[in-house]
Amino acid sequence: MSGIYLHIPFCKKACHYCNFHFSTTGDYKNEMVEAIKKELRLRKNEAILPVETIYFGGGTPSMLSATAISELIAETYSQFDVAPNPEITLEANPDDLTPSYLVALKNAGVNRLSIGVQSFHDTELTLMNRAHSGKQAIQSVVWAQELFENVSIDLLFGTPHTTITDWKKNLDTALKLDVPHISSYALTLEPKTALEHFVKKGVVSLLDENDVEEQFLFLVDTLTANGYAHYELSSFGKSGYHSKNNTAYWMGKSYLGIGPSAHGFDGAHRYWNISNNAAYMKKIEAGQLPQTVEKLSVVDKFNEAIMIGLRASWGVSLSLMEQDLGKQYRVHLEQQAQRFIDEKLLHIEDNSLKTTRKGAFLADGISADLFLIDLLGVKP
Repeated sequence: MSGIYLHIPFCKKACHYCNFHFSTTGDYKNEMVEAIKKELRLRKNEAILPVETIYFGGGTPSMLSATAISELIAETYSQFDVAPNPEITLEANPDDLTPSYLVALKNAGVNRLSIGVQSFHDTELTLMNRAHSGKQAIQSVVWAQELFENVSIDLLFGTPHTTITDWKKNLDTALKLDVPHISSYALTLEPKTALEHFVKKGVVSLLDENDVEEQFLFLVDTLTANGYAHYELSSFGKSGYHSKNNTAYWMGKSYLGIGPSAHGFDGAHRYWNISNNAAYMKKIEAGQLPQTVEKLSVVDKFNEAIMIGLRASWGVSLSLMEQDLGKQYRVHLEQQAQRFIDEKLLHIEDNSLKTTRKGAFLADGISADLFLIDLLGVKP
C-alpha cells in the first residue's frame, strides 16, 4: 500500500474547464465527512503495507474546516498502519487560505500544500471562472511558505488568448515565489464543461497546438534551468520535493481511493466509487461499498505500463515488461515504437523506453498509438 486518496467533492463555483466530480453547494459537508470516515472503517482490511501518503483531493478540500481534516487524518491513523512521517497533502484554493486556517491545518497534521493558483493574471482567472485574484494567489503562497516547507502550486498553460509573453510572466512570478514544486498542465477541452459550450458557440477560441507546444517547451526549459527536475509530464520538483503521492501513481503502486468518484488500484484491479454524493452516502450508510471493480487483463497491464511510463522521466522498463508480461510483449512494443524512435520522439536509455524533449509534449498521443486493442483475444 502506497497511499490513501480522499476525494472531497465540494467547490465554491464550477471552473469553466473542469469536469471532475464536485458539488457547488456546501450542504451535507458534515454528513460527507462522516461517510468518508465510515468508508475508511469499511476498508481497513484492504491495506497490507504501511500507508506512506495521505492525499486530500477534489473538488476543493480547503472548503472543509481544519477540524474535519483533522478528524479524517485521525480516522486514517486509527484504521491503517501508517508509516512514520507520512506525506500528508491538502489541495487548497488561494481564496480559502488565511493565516489562522493555515496554522490550524498544520496543527491537524497536514505537511504539504498543493495550491490551485492556475494563473497570476486576473484576465485568465476570470476566463477560467476561478474564485480568486492574482493578488490573492501570491498572498496565499507567501502565507503558506511561512508555515509549510513543502508547497506546490498548479499552473495552467495553453489557455485561450494567452500569449507566450503572458506565460513567461506567470512563470517569472512563480520563480520569484521560489516554491519547491510546480505542477503545470495544458488546458484541455473536456466534455460537458462551460468551456466546451463556449468553444462550440464561438465565444472562445482555443490556442493553436503549435502555440501550446511552445508554452510547454518554454515551461520545461525554464524550470529545468532553475533547478527543477522534470520527473513527470506535468510535475517539476526541486531535490527532495517530488510528490511522493503522485510518484507512487506513476510507478504503478497500489492505493486506496476514498470518497465519491475516487479511483483506486490494488495491483490487479482498478475500481472507482460512484460519482453521486447522495448515492455514495446512502450506500456507505448501509455498510456497502459503492464501487465498480475491473480486473486488469494482460493487455490492460501492457497499455497501463506504456501510459504511465511515457509520462515519467524513468520511462517504460523493457526488462520489467518482459518479466511481468512476457518476452512477446517487449518485442511487440519495441517493434511498434521504432517509428517514433526514427522520428526522434522516443529513445531507449538504460533499457527503458522514454520520450525525447520533442516527444514529451506528445506523450499521451504516442501512448495511445502504442496501445494494444485485444478485441479478439489475440496476443502480440
